[in-house]
Amino acid sequence: MEPAETNYFDLVPCYLTVQNRDLLLLKANRRFREDFGEFEGRHCYQVYKRRSERCESCPVLRTFDDGLCHRSEERIRTARGREVSVIVYTSPILDEHGGVAGVIEMCTDITEIKRLQGQLRESQERCRLLFEQVPCYISIQDPDLRIVDANRRFRDAFGDHLGCKCYEIYKHRDEECEHCAVQNTFRDGRSHHREEVVTSVQGEQLNTLVYTAPIHDGDGTIRHVMEMSADITPIRRLQSQLESIGMLISSVSHGIKGLLTGLDGGTYLVNSGLQRNDPKRVTQGWEMVQRNIERIRGTVMNILYYAKEREPVTETAAARALAEEVCGVLADRARENRVELRCEAAEDGRPFEADPRALRALLVNLVENSIDACRVDSKKASHAVVVRARGEADAVLFEVEDNGIGMDRETREKAFSLFFSSKGAEGTGLGLFIANKIAQAHGGRIDVESEPDRGTRFVVRVPRARPATGA
Repeated sequence: MEPAETNYFDLVPCYLTVQNRDLLLLKANRRFREDFGEFEGRHCYQVYKRRSERCESCPVLRTFDDGLCHRSEERIRTARGREVSVIVYTSPILDEHGGVAGVIEMCTDITEIKRLQGQLRESQERCRLLFEQVPCYISIQDPDLRIVDANRRFRDAFGDHLGCKCYEIYKHRDEECEHCAVQNTFRDGRSHHREEVVTSVQGEQLNTLVYTAPIHDGDGTIRHVMEMSADITPIRRLQSQLESIGMLISSVSHGIKGLLTGLDGGTYLVNSGLQRNDPKRVTQGWEMVQRNIERIRGTVMNILYYAKEREPVTETAAARALAEEVCGVLADRARENRVELRCEAAEDGRPFEADPRALRALLVNLVENSIDACRVDSKKASHAVVVRARGEADAVLFEVEDNGIGMDRETREKAFSLFFSSKGAEGTGLGLFIANKIAQAHGGRIDVESEPDRGTRFVVRVPRARPATGA
């Protein structure tokens, strides 16, 4: 009967060998012999890997060198050609002097574990690919509303801002939004949805439909919330084209009614002046008629710019003359609202190509907006609007600056959106939208600088020559 130690050696459920310093296999257990066959006189690398030379990193040799246990992970091949993944452990066999006489090497079969790990990794990669490629904005947020992960489309639209709070990224706010769907999900563990208007990193306004879902840990606690936002901007634009017809009619009809009343008044003065042979009365009435006709023309142009894309009818224009004309048109309105209106246009000897009527409508809209911003500001004793014009080498710049109520960042970013107005029921939200469309039609742009309670400055940049539109 064999000694008990030998039985234990053979019964170990892994590959167990004893090797000398030349890596010759001196002894092997039964499982090793069953899977790798005869081993006498052979080196471990010949048996395990069909190699003719030692492996580059051998845990057995490291144990011979330092007398310590070592570990590695290897792939070996059995006598029947089956590849096996193993974790290798080595331990020294010491002689009576404490030297390393041999090394025991134990190889544990982890092939099934590696297979499961591979499947898990593939599943994770597929989930990550789905997360990255799904055609909506996805972010993972913690209870402080900090973004801990985001997909590719989110990063492209809003930037890579992991660790920042969602309302800082989406809306450039300093505080949490009211009725936050993510916070609602943290509170009750249910999915929520709502519609939001957010701003991309390029400054584009996006209408999104937001859905939230809780992410639980092992004990069922909600650790994070996933927020999925679908871009519904094109749908909202189509809807707005239909809905805005009624809003446009409502907002314009009252103004036109007042203008027609003014025309009636002017016509009456003209007719009565002619009957009484009173030239002064005729002149006064005719000025009223001309002024109201001009206002009607401006209103109609705004409607046309909104209703249909139109090419500017270009001719030679002068920046200073345009600025002075706009200030003259709006002088009475500024006085009525106790706002000082100044024109500080520099002489520009070089004319430029533009549609003067369209640019005049643009400047009128900006100046009217500034006058209104001053009118509703009750914190200052006096208010002023300054209109400037100056020329550069390749462009003409118009500036409209006021010391009115000003705008915060969120309002600035929405200022040129259709029907957005910070004036409540008093505004139609059409003027700045039209002004921006006119600037873009000329190949230019409008920049806005503003701070709450400090006022606003609009800067209109128009190229001297219209860019080519292509054949």
